[in-house]
Amino acid sequence: MGLFHVAGYIRLSREDGDKEESDSVGNQRKLLLEYIKQREDLKLYDIYIDDGYTGLNFNRPSFQRMLADMNAKKVNCVIVKDLSRVGRDHIETSRFLERVFPEMGVRFISITDHIDSYQQAYDLILPIKNLFNEQYARDISQKVYTAMKTKQQAGEFIGAFASYGYKKSPANKNKLVIDEPAAAVVRRIYAMYLEGYGKRTIASHLNAENIPCPSEYKRLNGENYSNCHRLHSTNYWTYSTIHTILQRKMYTGCMVQGTIHQKMKGKAHAVPRQDWIVVPNTHEAIIDPDTWDTVQHLLKRQHRDLTLTKNNSIFAGFLRCGDCGRAMAKKSWRGKSGLEYYFYCGTYQRHGKKYCTPHSIPACVLERVVLRDLKVIVGNIDNLQKIVEDQTKEFAVKKNTYEKQLVQLERELQRLKEQKKSVYQDYKDDLISREEFVEYHADYQEKENHLRKKIELLEQVQDKEPEHVFLENPWIRRLLELRDIEALDREIVLEMIDSIIIYENHKIVIKYRFSDELESLLPQYYTAK
Repeated sequence: MGLFHVAGYIRLSREDGDKEESDSVGNQRKLLLEYIKQREDLKLYDIYIDDGYTGLNFNRPSFQRMLADMNAKKVNCVIVKDLSRVGRDHIETSRFLERVFPEMGVRFISITDHIDSYQQAYDLILPIKNLFNEQYARDISQKVYTAMKTKQQAGEFIGAFASYGYKKSPANKNKLVIDEPAAAVVRRIYAMYLEGYGKRTIASHLNAENIPCPSEYKRLNGENYSNCHRLHSTNYWTYSTIHTILQRKMYTGCMVQGTIHQKMKGKAHAVPRQDWIVVPNTHEAIIDPDTWDTVQHLLKRQHRDLTLTKNNSIFAGFLRCGDCGRAMAKKSWRGKSGLEYYFYCGTYQRHGKKYCTPHSIPACVLERVVLRDLKVIVGNIDNLQKIVEDQTKEFAVKKNTYEKQLVQLERELQRLKEQKKSVYQDYKDDLISREEFVEYHADYQEKENHLRKKIELLEQVQDKEPEHVFLENPWIRRLLELRDIEALDREIVLEMIDSIIIYENHKIVIKYRFSDELESLLPQYYTAK
């Protein structure tokens, strides 16, 4: 008969519905060792353990190591507790048992199934057992998915590792609490970005101070964490890491989960943003919602990555050439009074006058024009008493039309919602590409947001006197606070301005963040410059 060198193979996966007691690693090991001990023709070579790996694929480290030892002729017998330990995909499992193992001259023993390929050929019941194992795993997988989704919808954290800046609560693993050292770095990243520093510059600054990146921070804190999206040797801050942190809504106190979906077989795929599971106020916020919204507004732009030197522009990310649309670039000249700063069209600066003209404007002139324009608006708002009196005369007449306008706007909003659903269905049915879906969805979302603002304004006006409508509007309150403004800073630019378009001969078009809303409230007094 000869002596067989045995590979004892053990696998355990909660996702496959493995029972903790009978299928535990310890119980499997005990069963295998006792079986080998009773057989004179079997000699243990090694035990191969895949703990926590599903049986639905065979890309498991210990299973692959066992195959390598079989190829190297170190092992010529495999013993398992039962067939489901080998795998729960009946096609692949049958391929190993009926083709791979026999071709390699490897004996296969499944103890509880009473299968021994050396004693008898596989019987017809074997494929049926494999099929049953796969169906069992499929059923368990669906139950696990349903249970996890229920937890997600309840705002419970189910991830293996908390987002950088948080940690699992010692009292409740499904709840997040702030990890202050990491949270301080997150706050700093947001603050630097709002000040105008680019993502690469922020990353370089953190690296220069030897601040551990998120994956390295987790490792230093004893977590067995690995980032599959980075190279093994990358243990420093990168542009991508900063970009991810700046987009993470989790920092506002919302639980955001369900962003990817892993099917029973195949690779995980991203879930469209509108289908993410977002539950507000589940944990303490690191970044306040207003700051997060402002950062998202800035992220939609492409702007130059500023350095950490002085004289950074307060307008970084807001300036565009009025002809080619490219971002304006800042240059310095040494004049009689020292360094003077100008903005130039980025296309002109890179490619010359063949492609665009300079559109140059001194930084001091731009600041002066924007400040003057903002002060004019503040001046009009400050004369609120006259505005209220004028509006009150027309209020009774206008109020009769509000209800009709609301009905019309709500119909338009419902139509947009249906169009969004239709586009998503077309994407799911592969009728349009992902790029087309993203483009259509963004367009519909922008229109929907605009309609919602209009509806909100009409609802405010419908049941209130003009004075209350105006004074309770947050933009008017904020503008009134700026009545004594004498200089611009980065904070005011971030808060007030949407974009600044520069044309030749110092012609400037300023789009404020409050333009649409204020124009609706004060049509005869406010005009976007």
